Amino acid sequence: MPTRTLGRTGRTVSAIGLGTWQLGADWGSVSESDALDVLEASAEAGVTFFDTADVYGDGRSETIIGRFLGAHPDADITVATKMGRRVAQVPENYTLANFRQWIDRSRANLRTDTLDLVQLHCPPTPVYSSDEVFDALDTLVSEQAIASYGVSVERCEEALTAIARPGVATVQIILNAFRLKPLERVLPAARDAGVGIIARVPLASGLLSGRYTKDTTFAPQDHRTFNRHGEAFDQGETFSGVDFETGVEAAGRFADAVASVRAQLGEECADRLTPAKAAIAWVAQQGGVSSVIPGARNVDQARSNAAAGSVPPLGDEFETAVREIYDEYIRASVHDKW
Repeated sequence: MPTRTLGRTGRTVSAIGLGTWQLGADWGSVSESDALDVLEASAEAGVTFFDTADVYGDGRSETIIGRFLGAHPDADITVATKMGRRVAQVPENYTLANFRQWIDRSRANLRTDTLDLVQLHCPPTPVYSSDEVFDALDTLVSEQAIASYGVSVERCEEALTAIARPGVATVQIILNAFRLKPLERVLPAARDAGVGIIARVPLASGLLSGRYTKDTTFAPQDHRTFNRHGEAFDQGETFSGVDFETGVEAAGRFADAVASVRAQLGEECADRLTPAKAAIAWVAQQGGVSSVIPGARNVDQARSNAAAGSVPPLGDEFETAVREIYDEYIRASVHDKW
């Protein structure tokens, strides 16, 4: 598993991490036993970076991670959590007093005195320009309640505003073959500033796995059912904001591009290069990305995701194919929104 420095945290983490939204909620039911197995399989495969949030299952994801870490005290795992979505999304709620309350809850869930990395969880846009907010985060660092802080964003302009702040260690942003805009300005700015990039939703909510058809359905409690038009939270978090049927067509083209790459690779590697693995590897191979955080609901997914870290460079022809697919199917409906 390749490793990289996680921006201004100075920590070394795996290039492929693990997103744990699905271990809490909104992706259908995952038992606690299965969730612990996913964490175990990921760690065994070399994953050293877990991403969670205090609202994933109302703390369930954090608590399961805390239980895993308690059973593996020597595991060299960096845990990033998020805060801010437990209240109405108005800038006035982003205060030091609320931060203390949320952080104390996360520290209890994760069984630690100092949180490795805390990210503002896609707050209202004005929050990124608030000196008071970032002064409060600096206070929490000075008190050793948190070791570092970053932001999770929806829009590229929010990322650029955050990158300009000297205390921001990381920016988490949606980046995948159906969301190319961050490549234009965000990743170069982060590289120049030494800010880490955590790439989420690398499979566009599973579209890029190539496993879905236009007739595929999802469980009622799965956000891919209830948030297709942004009914519950930002639409861009579900299928990267792409219309499902359009996404299925584009994913078919992506799978064709992966097949072309397989034909150029050695037999052993080609047999293991699925569209999902290629999609994750493509993100990890973008310059400036610190860690990619695909989710996994079972052990096989966890192992396959981690194996994306060992995929050889996908090459210029594949890069060209990704951009052509994006321009033909995705750009018009997505590019200017986020």
